[in-house]
Amino acid sequence: MAPGSVPLPDISLAAAYRLRWQRRRLLWRAFRARHQLRLVADHTVDLTADGVIAITVMRNEAARLPFFLKFYRDLGVDHFLIVDNDSDDGGAEYLAAQPDVSLWHTTASYRDARFGLDWATWLQIRYGHRRWCLSVDADELLVFGGDAQHGLRGLTHWLDRQGRIGFGALMLDLFPKGPLGKVNYSPGDDPRDVLPWFDCGPYRGVRQTPRGNLWVQGGTRDRVFFSDDPQRAPTLNKLPLIKWDRRYVYTNSTHAALPRRLNALYDGPNGVLPSGVLLHSKFLPEITEKARIEKQRGQHFGQPHQFEGYYDQLAAGPDLWHDKALRYEGSSQLEALGLARAPEWDAG
Repeated sequence: MAPGSVPLPDISLAAAYRLRWQRRRLLWRAFRARHQLRLVADHTVDLTADGVIAITVMRNEAARLPFFLKFYRDLGVDHFLIVDNDSDDGGAEYLAAQPDVSLWHTTASYRDARFGLDWATWLQIRYGHRRWCLSVDADELLVFGGDAQHGLRGLTHWLDRQGRIGFGALMLDLFPKGPLGKVNYSPGDDPRDVLPWFDCGPYRGVRQTPRGNLWVQGGTRDRVFFSDDPQRAPTLNKLPLIKWDRRYVYTNSTHAALPRRLNALYDGPNGVLPSGVLLHSKFLPEITEKARIEKQRGQHFGQPHQFEGYYDQLAAGPDLWHDKALRYEGSSQLEALGLARAPEWDAG
């Protein structure tokens, strides 16, 4: 068992063989997908061996970009590798002008590219080998105990000293009080100021076979949109920060990875391993219009017709607040609730 991980269930030699070939097929897909990417702005000459790289695939996120870049620059990201999936809101032009962003453009299908994973995996193969890679969406903000004092550079140095190769996180939906679409948000604003509420639970998690990946569900979207069919609720566990190797591959967003030992790096809420939280700002006021658009595009689910009702509910602007919602106060609050676990900064 690798340092800083939990035991995974044993699997047969045949299952291990199939996983090995699955990983190789996914890497080959990523290698071929490089032809779908057109380089727009290249600053990769500035990459350093010990710098933290953020890798993101996005479309029409202009409103989030100013704060997203500032937040992660302040946290310690040295360089951003971003794939723009044919945005038409000015976000791509904004990114192309940033000195620490290398940008690629594609018009190819997000769904057919494994929801962007083929593109991101190619960038990890090409630029992420032996570097710490942070894989996040534009609506995700990583927080962890001691982040203000240590930042990502301190976290990765601590992980290196401990022999740990990754850091897991729970994705936590933030929401406003009142109907969606009614709060005011301007580019550069902190989403936490207009989406200050969250559900502290309940969350449930199981280990899946054969990959041994954790499957955590629960929280806001489970409560509001999938209460009648909780198995369809979003997966909330992620492995956003990994010291990458060109042989690694994510298999389902950043929820699971291969080789399977990577899935032992996170043990979920109330776990014993160091972990953080990805604050999820999906419910900014633009969500109601985006829900209508994404329902038509059908790019975000393997069987998008099964989620038409979900998009219709979002477009209607429901009120997600309830009297058990908590107001977000910081990473120490999340630790006290068992949703994250700070590194033992004095160790190692």
